[in-house]
Amino acid sequence: MKVLEAVSTIAGKYFAVWVILTSVIAFMFPDPFLKLGGYITILLGVVMFGMGLTLKAVDFKIIFTKPLPVLIGVCAQFIIMPLVAFVIAKLLNLPAELAAGLVLLGCVPGGTASNVMVYLAKGNVPLSIAMTSVSTLLAPIMTPLLLLMLAGQWMPVDAVAMFMSIVQVIIVPIVLGLAIKKFFPVAVEKSLTILPLISVAAIITIVAAVVSGNSATIAASGLLIFTAVMLHNGFGLLLGYFSGKVLGQDEVNRRAIAIEVGMQNSGLGVALATAHFGPLAALPSVLAAAWHNISGPILATYWSKKPAVKSEAETAVKPVEVKL
Repeated sequence: MKVLEAVSTIAGKYFAVWVILTSVIAFMFPDPFLKLGGYITILLGVVMFGMGLTLKAVDFKIIFTKPLPVLIGVCAQFIIMPLVAFVIAKLLNLPAELAAGLVLLGCVPGGTASNVMVYLAKGNVPLSIAMTSVSTLLAPIMTPLLLLMLAGQWMPVDAVAMFMSIVQVIIVPIVLGLAIKKFFPVAVEKSLTILPLISVAAIITIVAAVVSGNSATIAASGLLIFTAVMLHNGFGLLLGYFSGKVLGQDEVNRRAIAIEVGMQNSGLGVALATAHFGPLAALPSVLAAAWHNISGPILATYWSKKPAVKSEAETAVKPVEVKL
């Protein structure tokens, strides 16, 4: 068990490295990975089941005690990212399937890796977890609705079918995870340390499946769509931070909101794009799986070296501590 725990820790710590290596190998040698495409939905369900196992009642406490930061963050998530994706797709004149895929990436909820990044960035971790949980639970409604409004000009959007897909892929596994945790708490507690290994293995398998199935297209338009993904992520981080600043949030909340808004659930993007738009539309989410886990640690490392400045309201109430 200790060996598995050690491997799990390494898998989680170097997640971006594994995603990049897997992408390169699947791109250069696609044939062995082509059959994995049929397992994308199941694999994402495994990741969401793991999320259900780790959720606690205390994770939702902030929603009731301090709802404003959560509301600001979730609204920013579902306003900034879809609109930025739409504008980038227009400005770069992306092909229809890639444009729809980028907008889809913008419409999915926040990714679970963001919670770790917020912790490293000395941000508000409970706020980050609450935002991830709330945006994920809202995804069956918000993602199809936003796609219907923004991506319909490029690809036909079946909002009802997408709603059912998200319920099956996200809500059912999370609820099942919560139920297992309730009835078998001791067994779940013992297995939590190896969950990162399972999640990383599932996500890199999804990445391998999509990259191998689109190797020719990646070679032709990979630079263009990678530029789009980088811009999308960069504007998400920047606008997420400033939305918190404009609305009076302190530094620790701004950092949490920025990272939550900028980092998407790329695995869900891959699964939905593959099922409803086509494999090419999954490319933005595949590239995001790698890039978000590069940009996130870079920003977290930068912020980790800068102490979070308290809001003016807090400093006005609390006396300034003078060190001699």
